[in-house]
This record gives sequence, C-alpha cells and structure tokens, in this order.
Amino acid sequence: MDNIIGKKIEGRYQVSELIGVGGMANVYKATDTVDNKEVAIKILREEFYQNEEFLRRFKNESKAIAMLSHPNIVKVYDVCFSRGIQMIVMEYLDGITLKEYLEQQGALSWKETVHFTRQILQALSHAHERGVVHRDMKPQNVMMLSDGSLKLADFGIARFARSEAKTLTDKAIGSVHYISPEQARGENIDHRTDIYSVGVMMFEMLSGQLPFDADSAVSVALKQIQLTAPSLLTINPSIPEALDNITVKAMEKLPEMRYATAKDMLADIDLFKQNPNASFEYQYLTNPSTENIKYKKAIKKVKNAVDDNPEHHSKRNENAIMPRKVEPKPKKKAKQNENDDYDTGGSVLVVLAGITAAFVFISVAFILTTLYISNPLEKVAELKLPELIGLNYDEVKIAPEYTNLEIVVEETRYNANHPKGDIIDQSPKAGKNVKINSTVKVIVSSGQELVKVPNVLGFEETVAYQMLAESELEYQKVELFSGYPIGTVINTEPGPDSDVGAGSMIKVIVSMGTQNTAVNVPNVVGQSLTGAKKILADKGVQLGGIHYVASDLPRDQVIAQDPAFGSILEAGAFISLNVSAGPSLEGQITLSIPLPVHETTTMKLTAMHNDAIISEAMVVPSMAINWRPTFQGSGSTQIHILYDNIMYMTCDVNFDNQTWTISTDNSAQFN
Repeated sequence: MDNIIGKKIEGRYQVSELIGVGGMANVYKATDTVDNKEVAIKILREEFYQNEEFLRRFKNESKAIAMLSHPNIVKVYDVCFSRGIQMIVMEYLDGITLKEYLEQQGALSWKETVHFTRQILQALSHAHERGVVHRDMKPQNVMMLSDGSLKLADFGIARFARSEAKTLTDKAIGSVHYISPEQARGENIDHRTDIYSVGVMMFEMLSGQLPFDADSAVSVALKQIQLTAPSLLTINPSIPEALDNITVKAMEKLPEMRYATAKDMLADIDLFKQNPNASFEYQYLTNPSTENIKYKKAIKKVKNAVDDNPEHHSKRNENAIMPRKVEPKPKKKAKQNENDDYDTGGSVLVVLAGITAAFVFISVAFILTTLYISNPLEKVAELKLPELIGLNYDEVKIAPEYTNLEIVVEETRYNANHPKGDIIDQSPKAGKNVKINSTVKVIVSSGQELVKVPNVLGFEETVAYQMLAESELEYQKVELFSGYPIGTVINTEPGPDSDVGAGSMIKVIVSMGTQNTAVNVPNVVGQSLTGAKKILADKGVQLGGIHYVASDLPRDQVIAQDPAFGSILEAGAFISLNVSAGPSLEGQITLSIPLPVHETTTMKLTAMHNDAIISEAMVVPSMAINWRPTFQGSGSTQIHILYDNIMYMTCDVNFDNQTWTISTDNSAQFN
C-alpha cells in the first residue's frame, strides 16, 4: 500500500488517494485543512532524490512555476521541500485530459479546435513571457473541465526529465509524437519547441490522427526530423485552408521558420476567426539547399541508439537492390519498306531542328536587346544604407538626404516602444551597400494598441483573469478582507472601461472574505479621541465613524460607542464613536453626500471645519450610495468633505434655516 495515503503532510495536507502516476512523480488528492479545500499534490519519486543537481534545479524551477498565474494554467498554491519530500501543491481539477477527450471524439470540428488552441496559446504566451518553456506539450498534459475550459499542467518536472545520454527508448513514446525536431536531436531548445508541439496537437485535433507514427520511439523521432507531415486537406478536404496554413507554419522543421511567439500564432488564429476564408499560404521548406548538415549528424546519433544487430544488417543486405532479370526481346516484325521508318523519322527531325533554330535565334536576339538597354557593364553608383529605424516616416519622405532611395511602407504594426509614424524595421538593413534609387521597405509603427479594461467587478477571480487575458492584459492579484465572498473581484486599477495599452498590468483586488479572528470590543467611553483610537487599533478594531454631538463634556471626549463594550467582533470590523463637540449649539443638520457608485473598496470620508475633523467614516461607496453625517452649530459656515484625504466637495451650511448647498464639487474625478 502507498505509504503516503492517509498521512498529513506539512501539518495541513491530508492525503486521501492516489490519482495519477507519471514518469517522475505521483499525484495525490488531498484536503488542505487550513483553507478547507481539495488540492492535488505532486510528489517527486524517491529514486530522483540522490541527484543533487536535479533537486536543486527542481526546487528553483518549481518556485518559478509557482509564480505563473493564468486561468489556463493549473494554479500552484505551495511548494514544499522538507523531511525528504519534494512536492508541489496545486489546485485539484475534476476533469479529463484533452487526450482522453480526443480518444472519445476522434477528429474535432474546426471551431472546437480553435476554441482549445486559443486557450493553450494564451497559457503558453503567459509562460514564455516569464521565461518558462513547457518542453512536454501534449494533450496528456492538458486538463479539460466540464465547461470546456483547459488547464495546462506538468510545468517544471518534464523540463528536466531527459536523461543525460539523451537516448530515445520506448518509454518516451508518450511524448515523442509531439516533440520538435530539435528536441528529438537533443539540442538546446527554446519556446519555439512548444509552438511545434501545439502544431502537432492542432493536426491531431483536426484530423483525428497523429502526423507521425511508428512502432518505436526512435522511428517516430526520425520521422519528426526527416519527414514533412501530410496535408490536412488530403485527410479531410472540409478543413479550412487557413487552419491548414497555420498548422503548417507551426510545424516548420526549422525553429526560425515557425511563429516567433505564441502570441503571433494566436493573432493568426484570431484573424481566421474573423475571416474563415483567409489563406496564409505558409509552406514547408522543400528546397534541398536548405538542408543542414546538423540534421545528418542528428539522424546518425539517433540511429546509434538502435542495437547493433548483425542479423538486422544481414536482412538489410538481403533487401538490397538486386540485378534485374533480363527477358529475351521478341523479334521485330519485318518491315514492308525498310525506308518507311527512316523517312518518317527524318521528317520529324527536320521539323524539330527548324523549331530549335528559331527558338535559339529569338532567345539570342532578346538577350542582346536586353543587354543593350540595361547595359549591365555600366557601373552604377552605390551608397551605404542609412539607419532608418526610429525615424519618423513622414519626415524621412521629404528629407533631402533620402531622395536617392525609394522608401516604401511594407506594413504598419502596433508597437509599444515607438510612437505612431516611427519606422520600426527596414529591409535591407542599415550598413548594406545598395545602388542609387534602390527600394527600401519599411515597417511603420501604428503606436501602442489601446484596449479597454473589461468590467470584471463581481466576477469570480479565475473568470476575471480569463476576461483580462482575452483582452491581452496582464494582471496582478491583490487580496483584501471585505464583506464580499472569497475570490470575488471587488475592484481593478485602472477601473473598468479605462483605455490602456495592450499588455498593460491591471491590479485586480480580490476579496479574502471577512477576517475570522474574533475580538472583544474594548470600552473607550470617557477616553479622549486620541486615546480611543490607540486602544481600538491595539485590539485590531477599525474606527468606522466619528460623530460630534453637543455636550457639556470636554471637546473630543468619547460619549458613546457602537457596538457597545463587551460585544464580540471579527478583527478588522468597524466601530463608531460619538464625541463631544463642547457646549450645546442650537442648530442641527444632516448632509447627504453622494458617493462614486462603482467604487467597491472601503474608503475613508472626512468632514473638516476650520481645519479640524468634525466627522469621519469608513464606507464602501457602492453599498452606502450616500454618506449622511449630522452636525450641530449656528449661523452659516463651510464644511469640507475629503475622500481618502483628497478634497471631494465643499458644502455651504446654514444651521439657522436648516439648508445646505454644494459650492465646490470635485466628485466627477472619482467616478
């Protein structure tokens, strides 16, 4: 029996069952007894504990993976390295792998394929931008939930799972169908290996079959290196040509010919969604001149992994090309006229000779005319191509120093680093010698792409993250205690519908629920306001509101409190105080201050009179709608309202006739 099941690890994770077995680690279902939620715990197998280098890299990489935060990546809650256990604590997912789904369904529709591929690319883009390469992308490592959303798993461990000898065995068959050619060759790889694997996954989803298959991992690896995948259109002609183009581009043998980033591939898929009839016309490299010597070396290296079996070689010799059996030719039938064939053949030869001579004459005349007109022997002046990147295109067009070049715009492109109109690339590159009046193609910046921050207030945080990711925005999670349910988004910075640059970081304020630590409300009646504030702060109770009332007691002495002394509150709760305003004044008036209804976090409101605080309150504007402080006094005066210590509005108050008006209103800047 597994000795992990039934144990409580790290004093909080109660392990209940084994739910997965991998090549490097086992996965268990457990309950986090602190947060009272189900989790999955991946525990490294003991046989890998003796490799100190592996343990060091696993620990460092696991911490890096734990920093990934994306709705399409399995959440990592904790990383533990203690008492001989190396483990990663992740969210528990109740679903199946994408591979299991494919085995059930066979080929998927193109719409479902696009739905899944977009989620995978969004997750990879998030990881790649943080320097994390998955290296084991396959449908077995993608979880599908009941709502059709995907979660990428197995970051980190697969990254270091290759043996030192880099030998392919049948144990690798689960992954070798999806690895890139450079990974099959055992070379250094980057994020583009994941893009190749996504291309294979798209091929499998659209066709219901793998592009390369064989009886052994070595044979599959050789095919990954040597062969071009069959066209999807030959398997299923109904597949949109654009998706075939995208798959071809992702599965290019040379990394530099693939999509440069996951975001680039995602952009083409989104373009296809807008126009399913689009055609990208990507093609595999088929020119023999592109063959690289490293491929031959890599193929030899992989072949060396096969046992040197003499019987195998002798069988190959038996299957070598054999001399053809020569059959006796039948005798030709005697000709009726020995000159018949000769005469006919001679006539044909004469005609062909005439055509050939005419063709040669016309070709020579054309070449001589072209040489005369173009005069290639005439020396044309050259110049060294200047650096155009960073210059404004409109200024370059009219600048006299560039009149001897034909500068044309090849395309415009969003760019966060260059303002609109700046040249961000050129071809040929600067420094190259070109002839006078040569054409230089440039790419011009359209400026930073602006997107609107989606309104995610009130959504569960993972849904909010998905909405932000679809808007091409990054996010940073900030947790606060509040009266809203745990995991609910209560605010964003910048706020909803704000225009920000694509890829901007959005601060997402997420509720941690109410703080559960209970405290006894202290007695502050009779204390000075200053003393009461200190007592409440020491007890973990926040001052919610200060109301000045007429009293014969000294000014700023606490007259009453709510809740009363002895009440039990959660830590962080608010308490309101009635404070003496000094001798009784005749008039009393209640103001109604409108608040920003979109603001869902707790804010401090302060009423000032003659530079003195006469009332304070902590409120959630979206819930309170209005702040209604009550004041006493006589005659006419001004009361200033501060919103988080910033001037919000000024009210002209007349205590004698019980009227008030807003004379200065800055509330618009808070909405």
